[in-house]
Amino acid sequence: MSEFTGKVVVITGAGSGIGRALALDLAGRGARLALSDMDSAGLAETVRQVTALGAEVRSDHLDVTQREAVFEYAAAVAAHFGKVNQVYNNAGIAYHGEFEKSEFKDFERVMDVDFWGVVNGTKAFLPHLIASGDGHLINISSLFGLLSMPGQTAYNSAKFAVRGFTEALREEMLIAKHPVKVTCVHPGGIKTAIARNATAGPGEDLATFAEFFDKKLARTTPEEAAKTIVGGVRKSKPRVLIGLDAKALDAWVRLVGPSYQRIVAIVAGRVLPKSSAK
Repeated sequence: MSEFTGKVVVITGAGSGIGRALALDLAGRGARLALSDMDSAGLAETVRQVTALGAEVRSDHLDVTQREAVFEYAAAVAAHFGKVNQVYNNAGIAYHGEFEKSEFKDFERVMDVDFWGVVNGTKAFLPHLIASGDGHLINISSLFGLLSMPGQTAYNSAKFAVRGFTEALREEMLIAKHPVKVTCVHPGGIKTAIARNATAGPGEDLATFAEFFDKKLARTTPEEAAKTIVGGVRKSKPRVLIGLDAKALDAWVRLVGPSYQRIVAIVAGRVLPKSSAK
């Protein structure tokens, strides 16, 4: 028996990466799972794997940007299981491109999924988390919610917004004395397909950038990330940093202050793949 046994756990973006790893980790701890993703094939494979572990699971195709659908989903999950104990707002996408050359639609797409998807999921499930008497909300931000990076203005905006939203919500839960813990997660470089599945702005060599990310930046496996997240949830941590890169860079940014931006610009200008745009 573990503290997760019998808990109803909701995970968005469960078709791959950290979402799938979380589902498998929590299935092994006896949780009852509500899994969703836009990738039906990936979600089906996750369901197959958690079912093999003996987990009770409900799966749904869900677009977290569709607010009405998210609210309907929350109600359906609560009705199906009778309660909701934990929600992992994990669904996310990536975009690489300079702001000057990017279109509004590219920026808005990232904000819709990575920020508004988190807000939609939180708003829809929060009443159920409160009603459970033992709620825990886990929102996935990023290392890029702690420091900025050129070529990531859209992603930085969304992930910084998730951080601010989550931290403010935690304060509100404490003031209201609601039985809901709130955790913000900041993964560093994780070995997932997020870079390969990203979109890119004009002139960006996405294949080269994805290869650079996979070989130079992605150091932590999704399984290691899931274990760290679950460990943070067990300890009710308000913030969880994943990977030595996230821990080191977070400490460095707090140490040097805004001057980190000039250093990042110099280093990134030397090591990041160059745009082919003229």
